[in-house]
Amino acid sequence: MQSIEQLMNEALSLPRESRAILVDKLVASLEFEADSTIQTAWITEAKKRREEIQIGLVQPISGEVALTQVRQIIEP
Repeated sequence: MQSIEQLMNEALSLPRESRAILVDKLVASLEFEADSTIQTAWITEAKKRREEIQIGLVQPISGEVALTQVRQIIEP
């Protein structure tokens, strides 16, 4: 059986697309059944936010910009 380090090195040598598929499958293997009340609340919130964008109430920003703003808030 391979060690974690050996598996990691092998995985890192894969092409980008293959690594993305592998990560997706690994994360999916860790996921668990979500509480239906919480899941419903998140779906409702997502729909509300989508509607706010569609009617022009808020303007979306890119993930890159959002991360930059978050880093500015949390980093000294």
